[in-house]
Amino acid sequence: MISSAQRTSLLQRDWWLRALVVLQKPSAVFAAMRDDSDEAAEARGEPLTAIVVLAGIAGVLSSSFAGRLLDIQGFDSLDVAMWAFFGGAIDGALVFWLGGLVVYSVARGLGGRSTYRQGRHVVGFAAVPLALVLLFVWPVRLAVYGTDVFRAGGADSGLGATVLVVVGARAVNGWTWPRAR
Repeated sequence: MISSAQRTSLLQRDWWLRALVVLQKPSAVFAAMRDDSDEAAEARGEPLTAIVVLAGIAGVLSSSFAGRLLDIQGFDSLDVAMWAFFGGAIDGALVFWLGGLVVYSVARGLGGRSTYRQGRHVVGFAAVPLALVLLFVWPVRLAVYGTDVFRAGGADSGLGATVLVVVGARAVNGWTWPRAR
């Protein structure tokens, strides 16, 4: 017999795993949200918070305003990081709550019986691709272009795409590095 604490821990672990496989088996992940008990919703809380904040950060970093942050007098890299975190958390929360309201309202209008909480959770897990952009695309972008991604007119175009084309052509054709250049 497992204790309540062990059951909660297992539920939380299951939702962390579902956050990782939502792109592979979205129907199964979203179907698991039919359990809208307080215990199940609480188990989804930590993964949802992480997804929403990461997606929010990716969203604000992708804005045209972010591309000019270092042009603001007195702004440095630490300011950009703080702006991205706090602005992203706020942006993610707004999308989570308002997007959840839209999903809930549309579902109810179409005869669905889902709750507002389920609507928010659907929006949260649907944001996984955007969260992955922050985790996998932004580090590469920063490594290739550095702080130029946060400056107007910075050298943040061209080279990255060229490098990817060379890597891709080399891999597809089985070429050596000298031939690929």
